[in-house]
Amino acid sequence: MQELIIARGFSPLLLARHRVFSSLSIQTQRQELLVLHENHQASDDARRIRNAIKGVRSRVVEDIVRSLQSDHPCSTINLTTNLVDGLLHGFGDDWKSALGLFNWAASRPGYAHSQFACDRVVDMLGRMRQFERMWDFVGEIRGGGCFSFTLGTVAKIMRRLVGAGRWRDAVKVFDDLPSMGFEQDVESMNLLLDALCKDGKVEVAREVFAVLKAQISPNAYTFNILVHGWCKVRRMDEAKWTMQEFEGYGFRPSVITYSTLLKAYCRRLNFARVYEMLDEMQSAGCPPNVVTYTVIMKSIARSGRLEESARVLERMRTSCCRPDTFFYNCLINALGKAGQVQEAFQMFEVDMRADGVDRSVSTYNTVIAVLCQDDRDRDALNVLKEMENSASMKPDLQTYAPLLKMCLKTITMKEELLSELLNDIVNKHHLSLDLSTYSLLIHGLCKTGNIGWACNLFEEMVEMDISPRTQTCRLLLDEAGQRGLYDIVERIKSALKQIESLAT
Repeated sequence: MQELIIARGFSPLLLARHRVFSSLSIQTQRQELLVLHENHQASDDARRIRNAIKGVRSRVVEDIVRSLQSDHPCSTINLTTNLVDGLLHGFGDDWKSALGLFNWAASRPGYAHSQFACDRVVDMLGRMRQFERMWDFVGEIRGGGCFSFTLGTVAKIMRRLVGAGRWRDAVKVFDDLPSMGFEQDVESMNLLLDALCKDGKVEVAREVFAVLKAQISPNAYTFNILVHGWCKVRRMDEAKWTMQEFEGYGFRPSVITYSTLLKAYCRRLNFARVYEMLDEMQSAGCPPNVVTYTVIMKSIARSGRLEESARVLERMRTSCCRPDTFFYNCLINALGKAGQVQEAFQMFEVDMRADGVDRSVSTYNTVIAVLCQDDRDRDALNVLKEMENSASMKPDLQTYAPLLKMCLKTITMKEELLSELLNDIVNKHHLSLDLSTYSLLIHGLCKTGNIGWACNLFEEMVEMDISPRTQTCRLLLDEAGQRGLYDIVERIKSALKQIESLAT
């Protein structure tokens, strides 16, 4: 049956989108149809706008605005903030399309942009180092009075300037805050220090703090930022000295401060120092809590020193510290990476229940991934079924990724299960495939020789305005060419031309 579908040029996923929900009640069907209609309308509106933008070959912002203004289908669209914000989010690094859309939407009668939209454009222009455009845009939104210019917006500007190596400009932004209507206080100072430290400019941050501390009293967060900065650049002595200065101002290091240091020692695989610091926390009257142990467990999973996980768990239990959901998620992940799949599954099935710890979507996703890595497909599917039967849980694309990968592992692909999972993703849970999921499917289908199906999905993702990765395009062309499937080669080339025309 699958071969017949592929031969006729239909994607099983596309067919799944149009299946009738025969098992649902009439009322539920009506609700489902209403949701589908609204989603379909929003999708159509988004596509009309994207098409009008794509037709502008000059890629000049003003031309994009004119194209949208002169496009009759776009002029009939009832703009919503969800629609515009969704489009802005989907533009990625395409700042020209984003700015053109923003300006066009702002010109529409009765439409007001959200705070997200303003911050998104500022952040995108900064990320793409279009700083002149960014300042012009900031001037427009401040002068127009229609949009809110917040400290959150200022933080994005500072972060992008520092990231582009223009930290002096970021400091100047801080100096100019009063003219923007903001105070130079501990909150705004911390934003500047945080931007500098996160980019590794800790020495600059230290100098800035040395100048400002005479006029602005620091708080505990100030010192945590600096400690984190020194740990990030692996200068542990400076981090410890900052803690001493911390105490000189009357602040005591918190669990957050110690956890930052612990994470740095874990990264350096210095677990002897980790255990010493846990003792130090007890002596200082700041006993480790579940957040502390979770930081360590997460670092253990990343570092590969998985033999430490049992020692940390034992130490946690003897200190009467009760684990929470996030800790168990990290522990299950660490055990899975160590190949201790049964132990990980027992933590999920037995220990979490015994400790009265609630499971989260992330818990289920982690367990399913661990089971799939060990080819325990039946157990993984049972966990998925349990998740679906839970009133408070809903699978997401991360839930399905390891299951899809499991289906595509061997040449004898589990075709029926794959089709069933895809149908559930689309029809049962109303999820839209993203770039990662499409890429996973296409690469897996090529590996198992299902080139026709892979090509159908490739064309579908292009139609959905999801640009495939270069590696995916090359793989499909190579696989189809080697098998002499020249009609598929032409279809892929046609899709690639469509993508290239949008990028120019």
